[in-house]
Amino acid sequence: MSKILVGLKRVVDYNVRVRVKPDGTGVVTEGVKMSINPFDEIALEEALRIKEKGGATEVIVASIGPADTQQQLRTGLAMGADRAILVQSDAPVEPLAAAKAFLKLIEKEGPQIVLLGKQGIDDDNNQTGQMLAALWNRPQATFASKVELDSGRAKVTREVDAGLETIEVDLPAVITTDLRLNEPRYVKLPDIMKAKKKPLDTLPIAELGIDAGSQFKTLKYEAPAGRSKGVMVKDVGELVAVLKQKGLI
Repeated sequence: MSKILVGLKRVVDYNVRVRVKPDGTGVVTEGVKMSINPFDEIALEEALRIKEKGGATEVIVASIGPADTQQQLRTGLAMGADRAILVQSDAPVEPLAAAKAFLKLIEKEGPQIVLLGKQGIDDDNNQTGQMLAALWNRPQATFASKVELDSGRAKVTREVDAGLETIEVDLPAVITTDLRLNEPRYVKLPDIMKAKKKPLDTLPIAELGIDAGSQFKTLKYEAPAGRSKGVMVKDVGELVAVLKQKGLI
């Protein structure tokens, strides 16, 4: 195997409490800490482990977003990726446009595996990996909690509603990662300094011939309703009575 392509998305850090703008047009991002989407960080960790075992010669990280996304790509390089590609787009990119952009990078780079997080924690679409596999006309293994490579095939244990299932797919393939696949490594200061010298290429999304225009229109953003106050009960009988009163049983 030669290359692994890993998608990294820039999102509001999962430790930050997301706030809706007063006018309801979006969420507040000014002055907010941004990070690599946690599922994508797991995807990168898995790619690095595959490379360290001799299963790949190069790990490439790619992202679609504004110029500031270079910060997350540099973090990916500090983790151990060899080089980075930023497909620059100042407008939000929906899953289908993202899949088309990754397909263009695949055609250019020729990876054997494309590793993506199963979903972004910002929009939770869980669509890009599946769309990419369909456009690429290659197998997909989603929600991976274990990945084993052998002779041009990948054996993937998937997390599904009923538990776990194991499938085998021929490579090249798209694999999307779940939380229990691994624990990403800690980035050390020397690695951060080395990452500054690693190549990071930038190209406008328009150069890929992709229409990144939105197919959906968001009318309004609203914060979830506040939690109602809990009720203290003395015994099971009182609990049942309260539940009946609320129409829950």
